[in-house]
Amino acid sequence: MARGPVDVSELGGEGGTRPTRAYVLHPDIRTVDRGRLPEYALGEAEALAYALPGLDVVGSEVVRLPKAHPGLLFGTGKVDELGTRMGDLDVDLVLIDGPVSPVQQRNLERAWDVKLLDRTGLILEIFADRARTREGVLQVELAALSYQRTRLVRAWTHLERQRGGLGFVGGPGETQIEADRRAIDEQMVRLRRQLSKVAKTRDLHRAARRKVPFPVVALVGYTNAGKSTLFNRLTGADVLAKDMLFATLDPTMRAVTLPTGKQVIVSDTVGFISDLPTQLVAAFRATLEEVLEADLIVHVRDIAHSETESQAQNVRSILADLGVRKETPLVELWNKSDLLEGEQAEAVKNRATRTESVFLASSVTGQGLDAFFDAITVILDDVRHLETLTLGFEQGRERAWLFQQGVVEHEVQTDEGINLQVLWTDRQKRNFRDLRRG
Repeated sequence: MARGPVDVSELGGEGGTRPTRAYVLHPDIRTVDRGRLPEYALGEAEALAYALPGLDVVGSEVVRLPKAHPGLLFGTGKVDELGTRMGDLDVDLVLIDGPVSPVQQRNLERAWDVKLLDRTGLILEIFADRARTREGVLQVELAALSYQRTRLVRAWTHLERQRGGLGFVGGPGETQIEADRRAIDEQMVRLRRQLSKVAKTRDLHRAARRKVPFPVVALVGYTNAGKSTLFNRLTGADVLAKDMLFATLDPTMRAVTLPTGKQVIVSDTVGFISDLPTQLVAAFRATLEEVLEADLIVHVRDIAHSETESQAQNVRSILADLGVRKETPLVELWNKSDLLEGEQAEAVKNRATRTESVFLASSVTGQGLDAFFDAITVILDDVRHLETLTLGFEQGRERAWLFQQGVVEHEVQTDEGINLQVLWTDRQKRNFRDLRRG
């Protein structure tokens, strides 16, 4: 049957008088290579649980498995052992850090008499709690419906509708599961239409920004890497910045003047995470496309984290999946340097010094940011080039754009078209090419 979002406020006793008691499990399956230490993965799963209001994590553990069992995920003996442990702790909700099939979810809930969420379901719950803008709410709802559609299990066959078809003996009519799937599909179509309208508005804003001669700097990084703290320091904004996964969700953009005097537009995007649900990647693609339009990408890393290399690789993979242009400049800001001590601090400093386009800094103390700002200014320096263009007489829109940008130095009309000498930046040249393709 269809399972909607879990309302944790309904789980913690009558009237929600106590927090929902949650137990976190990380299945360490030998046949699955996640590229992360099981203990780190469990810690991240616990951090995700703490990011959802109303949860009290009363226990957690890594469960090592030779393979996943189709019906219960774990073996029957392990299911009984875990059930006894969770019963003693009066657990209301079990969070499993990994994929759980609908059948496994149903069977485990029956065996343990609890509600159960897998990793995707938990992240969806967090996103649903954090979305503030209309676009964010629509995107989360679309992702949740896409996820829910895969959770339809054959449990309502007794509600099969009347038989239909040709002849005296018709085939079965529409079953409840089919009706559920159809209702979800119809709602998803409505949401996509609404998101399409929002996307058009975003395109208009993007087009308006192209007319402003300010380059766009996009902050990307693993969740909780310190992007919002850096954004606040740059812009003076009051974006929520907490030591919590997915503290901010909706993207924010601000015009800012760097200490060097360079004027830029800074974009703070949603944090990435390993095994990000495919439904969320698809639903938030319109938001993440802001990164594709950036003139500079700043990859903010929590350099003090024990798994910083693994986190960085996850971010690079998602950027590659989004289709970020290879020619778009990218620098790494190794953030939270203030948390490093002793030999570790010295080793990281030496690595940063030897690595091109890497800057060691702290968004909290401001240490190292001056060199970072200087580098941004150099990278985005508006070096102009003189070129000659030939436009057809029918290309009035392109000609008007060039004059609007103030890059036309000289214009001559010939029998073949219009020759223009333009003095422009690489950014303006790229935007002009996009205009002609559009």
